[in-house]
Amino acid sequence: MERQRAKIIGIARHRLSTDGDGVTTLVAFHGCPLRCRYCLNPQSLGDGGRFREYSLEQLYTETRIDELYFIATNGGVTFGGGEPCLRPDFIRHFRELCGESWQINLETSLNVPADNIASLLPVVNTLIIDIKDMNPEIYRNYTGRGNSIVLPNLRLIANSGRQSDCIIRIPLIPDFNTDADREISRKALEDLGFTRFDLFTYQIRKH
Repeated sequence: MERQRAKIIGIARHRLSTDGDGVTTLVAFHGCPLRCRYCLNPQSLGDGGRFREYSLEQLYTETRIDELYFIATNGGVTFGGGEPCLRPDFIRHFRELCGESWQINLETSLNVPADNIASLLPVVNTLIIDIKDMNPEIYRNYTGRGNSIVLPNLRLIANSGRQSDCIIRIPLIPDFNTDADREISRKALEDLGFTRFDLFTYQIRKH
């Protein structure tokens, strides 16, 4: 496992109930398949040469400092990015290191191959899914990529009975979708059995 390494753009400790239950450490990977117009972590795109590359053991050592907080609050590590589901093997082997006492969460767009999601479901507690919008045209206009593989991944999660372990973020994105679009997205997701939604509005900074 020592040979497995991943570029990390940032590690944020002591996050409380923002990336899953309890106290969490957010670990953000470099790399993402999307090119969102209002990307919150643009450093995850492009050249990753300036970011540190971690082995599994190095990342475990750095996050283990907060293990008492994780266990006491039912918290753990949330993998974000970028897109963490591009690194399924790394995350699965990290679970082997930390054991079952930590919560492992993912912040993901689900815009990755289905095999990636299937391999992660057994080791992940919560999926925080940034769905953008279910409408393919709105999605492509905003992200620069289609969402044709997102719906099958949602069905995969639903067929696994994991809907209650998902928090689905449906943003109102200025100039890209409307409240009516967002309601259509929520209804489609409810039809798949999802019940936990985070509805919010992107705050666009004007320069």
